[in-house]
Formats: sequence, structure tokens, C-alpha cells
Amino acid sequence: MFSFLKKKVANNTRKISEALKGEVTLDESRLEDLLFDLEISLIESDVALEVVDKIKDDLKNSLLGKTFERGSDLEEIVKSALRDSLKSMFIDADLVETIKAGKRPFVIAFIGVNGTGKTTTIAKIATAFEKEGLSSVIAACDTYRAGAIEQIEQHAEKLGVRLIKHGPGADAAAVAFDAIEHARAKDKDVVLIDTAGRMDTNVNLMDELKKVVRIAKPNRVIFVGDALTGNAVVDQVLAFNKYASIDGAILTKADADAKGGAAISVAHVLGKPIYYLGTGQEYGDLLKFSGEWFVDELLSE
Repeated sequence: MFSFLKKKVANNTRKISEALKGEVTLDESRLEDLLFDLEISLIESDVALEVVDKIKDDLKNSLLGKTFERGSDLEEIVKSALRDSLKSMFIDADLVETIKAGKRPFVIAFIGVNGTGKTTTIAKIATAFEKEGLSSVIAACDTYRAGAIEQIEQHAEKLGVRLIKHGPGADAAAVAFDAIEHARAKDKDVVLIDTAGRMDTNVNLMDELKKVVRIAKPNRVIFVGDALTGNAVVDQVLAFNKYASIDGAILTKADADAKGGAAISVAHVLGKPIYYLGTGQEYGDLLKFSGEWFVDELLSE
């Protein structure tokens, strides 16, 4: 994962440290020149422009006017400044611990555009929760897309998880309500709401999403985005956040993402945790995310 960005960052930190050798102090003009290649590399890696600017500002604040002693490990100095900047982009949270500390049933609504792997992600989440001793109920609230109910039903049957469904075209909010009532009656721990994938330009479906959130009152609204879409996922998460206040994100297809910029951008722009990365098609292919792990992975040799 993230091999493209990892290589670019390593090359650029090395270039900057090499260029600093022999310099006692660093002025703004000189630093701006040194950061140019890093800026281009970050943009090529799908890091949003506002995030690139934040990283540059952080590095300037750390390095500008700094006195470098002869023999200093300049590469480590630059890496340390970049590490601090990147780690500041992330807010980490343990979803399982949050659920265990909360009231039952804990309701989670999964939202996002079409084709991101949202339904499969819900099946992975149910699998991960079961390993943590948490029982789940799935609400088949995608009553819009042909075959959607059958798809989530197949996953539920394989996993032995209770599915609450109505027919195609049914009121999605009513399905969510029934699932929550079932969870209360059967003392289940978590309700996983599978909403229809939609574009933010589809006013009717976005209004339906608002209704589902209003009726279900989820404890967490999680945006499921495709890591391979780059900066598009940032636009999507901002658009959806206007209709349903997003509490965190899951990025799918991370195993195929050589760039990694989407994770940095979504975390910073949203200002909420990335809970997991999807890393394959199997139910166990779900990686718990932490900003510290991500940054250490990115800056490791």
C-alpha cells in the first residue's frame, strides 16, 4: 500500500536534507524552493491542495530560521518535521471501544456514493464485531438499487447475522426503525444500516438519507469511500457531510492504492477518524486504521 507516495516522500526528504548540507540557517525563499518538489509529489499522490499547503506551512514553521549544527542528521530533522505535520492531520478513535462504552443498541449508518464497496464493508464490519464479542443486526435500507436487498441478504446468511428487510421501493427509514426495534427486543449490540449508494446531486435520495438519519438517530454516521478515486473522495465526503453529519470514514480498496493521499486528505478535511481500511474482498480484509501507523508506514525505509 501507498508505495508511490512512500517513495516520493523518501526521495524528497533526502533531496531537502542533501540541499541543506553546509547551510547554517534557512531563509523563506530557499525553503520554498526546497519544498517545491515535495509539493508536486504530494499533489501527484492525490493529497488535496489545502492539505499540501498545511504541510508546507508546518514544515516552514519547523525549519525556517533554524540553525543547523555541523554534522546534524538533516534527513532525520526533515523527516521529524514532516512526521509531526502528517500526524497532526489524524484523529484516532477505536470504534469497538466506543461501542462497548455506549448504550445498546449502538446504531451505525453507512453512507456513500455508488460502487465503493459499502455493502461488502458492512459484512466485514459485522465479522470484525463478532470477533470482539459484539452481536449485530443489519438493516437493508438500500431499497432503491435492483438486487441490493438480495446482495446484503447473501452476506447476512453467510455470516449468520440477522437481517431486517422490507421489499424493493420500501421506506428506508421504516426499515431502519424496525431493525433498531428488533435489536432492542433481542438485546443485540449493534445495528448496521446499509443505505443506498447515491450521488449528492440526486436530491430525492439525499432527502431520503436525511430522513433515515432523522428517524434512526444513529450513534455514528460513517462515510465509505473508494481510496482509488483520489481527490474525488474529498469532494464526496464534504458534499455528504452537508446532509448527514459524518462521524468518521472507512476507505475501501486501500490494498490497490499506491498513492495514499486520499487517507491524508479525508482525515484532515473531515476532521474525524478514519476507522478502517478495506484491503481485499474477503470478510477478514479489514485493517484497523491509526494515523500513527499510517505515518510510520509512510516514512519507514
